[in-house]
Amino acid sequence: MRIQGFNKTTLLDYPKHLASTIFIGGCNMRCPFCHNSSLVLHPEAVPAIPVDDVLSHLNKRKNVLDGVCITGGEPTLFADELTQLIKSIKDLGLKIKLDTNGTNPALLKNLVDNKLIDYIALDIKNSRENYGLSIGIKNYNTNKVNESVKYLLTSPIEYEFRTTIVKEHHTSRDILSIGQWIKGANSYYLQSYKDSEDIISPGLHSHSKDTLETFAQLLAPYINKVELRGVD
Repeated sequence: MRIQGFNKTTLLDYPKHLASTIFIGGCNMRCPFCHNSSLVLHPEAVPAIPVDDVLSHLNKRKNVLDGVCITGGEPTLFADELTQLIKSIKDLGLKIKLDTNGTNPALLKNLVDNKLIDYIALDIKNSRENYGLSIGIKNYNTNKVNESVKYLLTSPIEYEFRTTIVKEHHTSRDILSIGQWIKGANSYYLQSYKDSEDIISPGLHSHSKDTLETFAQLLAPYINKVELRGVD
């Protein structure tokens, strides 16, 4: 596991908390709309940041920060190293938010059971029928992701589901299918796609605000709270 990005202060990555964000290189998906393509496709080319340097900074700021967001890439690919990093951060008295694609449900359960994380954000890439389209892997088996979804729906931890909405990937039919899949969820965020210089597959587009609001209305019967993110 390599730390390949460190945002020392953010109010955006951990809801209602002043946090730092740690970026872990490597991923088992190839989402065309991913805006961290360098961490996914060529992590070996991105300079690593020593863990001790990150922990030293967090120790100096532990009385100011509320928590740490760990994102990627996909952090749960590195179960043992991730667990040790989280333990070291928790020893500083900081909360942990973990961003994940849900492909390692066993690790999520272990971290929750051992009170090592405080918040999970699970990315729902698309409807189960069209998951392969949105992760760049044909005929993808979503069973592991579904196991993580089912676990969060009944677990004691605070969580959110979220989907980056892309015009070329998501239709109203997909949105309805997702709503039925995660029915009863506490929070679901529709994140408007944003282009950047580090996109895996350039040329994608965002839906209009009106369309995103229509999607949110379609989800209302299934989800307790549906909100838009990244909408101008």
